[in-house]
Amino acid sequence: MKLFAFFTSIFLSVFLIFGTAATTDSTVHKVMDNVVTRLYQKLTPAQLDTISEAYILPFLTNEEKQTLATRYWTFDVNVPVVVSLMRDQAQKVPPFWLVKSGFKKTNMQVKNEEYAYEVWQKKFPKGKVALGINGFDKHRPVYFVGVGTQKKSDKLTISNVFPANQHIEEFKVGAFTYHDWDELTLTEVPPALQGQQLLTTIRGRAREAHLVKAFRQTDHPAVNKPDQLLLSWSADPSTTIDVQWRTQAAVKTGKVQYWKKNSTDMLTAKALPFQMEDRLLRNDRYIQRFTAKLTQLTPATAYAYRVGSLSTGWSEVADFRTEAAQPEAFSFVWFGDTHKSPDWGRMARQTLERHPEISFYSVIGDLVSTGLDRNEWDEFFHHSGKVFSQKPFMPIPGNHDSQDGLGAAMYQNLFSLPTNGPDKVPSERTYAFNYQNALFIMLDGTSPINAQTAWIEKQLSQSKAKWKFVMLHFPPYNFEEDYAQIRKEWGVLFDRYHVDMVMSGHVHYYMRSKPMFAEKPVDSPAKGTIYTISISIPSQHKNWPEEPYAAARFQSGPVYQHIRIDNNKLTLHCLDEYGKVKDEFTIVK
Repeated sequence: MKLFAFFTSIFLSVFLIFGTAATTDSTVHKVMDNVVTRLYQKLTPAQLDTISEAYILPFLTNEEKQTLATRYWTFDVNVPVVVSLMRDQAQKVPPFWLVKSGFKKTNMQVKNEEYAYEVWQKKFPKGKVALGINGFDKHRPVYFVGVGTQKKSDKLTISNVFPANQHIEEFKVGAFTYHDWDELTLTEVPPALQGQQLLTTIRGRAREAHLVKAFRQTDHPAVNKPDQLLLSWSADPSTTIDVQWRTQAAVKTGKVQYWKKNSTDMLTAKALPFQMEDRLLRNDRYIQRFTAKLTQLTPATAYAYRVGSLSTGWSEVADFRTEAAQPEAFSFVWFGDTHKSPDWGRMARQTLERHPEISFYSVIGDLVSTGLDRNEWDEFFHHSGKVFSQKPFMPIPGNHDSQDGLGAAMYQNLFSLPTNGPDKVPSERTYAFNYQNALFIMLDGTSPINAQTAWIEKQLSQSKAKWKFVMLHFPPYNFEEDYAQIRKEWGVLFDRYHVDMVMSGHVHYYMRSKPMFAEKPVDSPAKGTIYTISISIPSQHKNWPEEPYAAARFQSGPVYQHIRIDNNKLTLHCLDEYGKVKDEFTIVK
């Protein structure tokens, strides 16, 4: 699936006001926040795991039920209509409001390649249509809606749609219903519904009222003392660095103490706190994330630092080195999908021992498996140990980090990255940075492709870097999924401005292509771009068809890549978890 999402976290965090029966400031989001808070107060963790819809409904007030029944999805119609609600027949419990509000199940059925939907209908007069939640479960194929006029002669106009940024198209075979899975199209539409207006949605809306089997816990909750130390760059790597860490929510202040190694001249920088919430994380709902941006550093200099405060205590001392102002050789390590795996974590910790000289790390997306669950990010940081406290980390998001059409808000809150990306893409998900004589273009494949194309060309056309690299989660060349649009829109730019290497993940195998130009192999890296794919967790592909563009490949992970650049020479080594070289090549300019 493409997963080029059109929606963002607006569905979880911003709800407008509709309806009249509930209080004036009531929204689904506020109701669920209050309900979860009361559940924490009343139930033990074991009891939270057993709640059902039969328990939830009496637990709610009448006002809360009214909000959940009327303020999940609303729009205005200019003529009397029949609203058809397509509900996945595999969902065990129908939404509590569906029958009570007057919807009736028909004999019609709508299908796509994965699901079969019951069709429920209700007549509405001219004015507002108000619909309720999908359910208290997290049933990802949420309902979608068709709207037709009661009189054939009427011309329908739908307006004031909430949530905003909705898409309306013709209800027909071939239409898609989920923006986060736009290749899943309808295969069967009853004649009575064909030609009506179809309101599409995202699967992430299943999370908005999730309570049944919803609660999670983290094995690594925050404490007062700082942890999860993380370095990154949002500005010039030669004179700045960003330092981040985590504490319990009760900690309100923090700072960084830093000094040149072998010096006693200590400097201090205040950190900005940001409270993060994962309301279903029962043992660590709120945490504090701190970010300090150190500036006016001396190039090519080793620094030591620690974070915290007198009241919370201090972290262990770690160190970093700034980029040299004058050209020098450098190296970096990049990983394919990590999925917060302990296998990847062990390998990552070993890379720091094997390659202590590296300048930074990157992960090419899918850092975790469910990017909306903070307990998975806790696992990611736990398994990586102290690696990112000593070397800056410059990642990009994958489809698992930006999931179900809800965007990658948690990813964005966790990492301090450059904000120089295209205007129409969420900040810090697509960005560029320079290190020595190399340009790194970091692309968010989960955002619309055409929103990034002009920005990519600008970065490439204006760059004077000797080496040009692109990091992109979805691999333009692979045997599992065809990314023709990426090749068409971005591949031509990689050809035109001679990108040396494109680094990807997603498909869970290793591949290094021959140099490619205009989608065909050429005989020299000077004439084309080398495309690489990697995987950082155990994997095995049973299906293993030929790839005529491949120069080297293998089915299983985990592996990582160490790249060294010394002026006009690049050397790549792909190594397994034991440090054995699995693939290598050199480019000389």
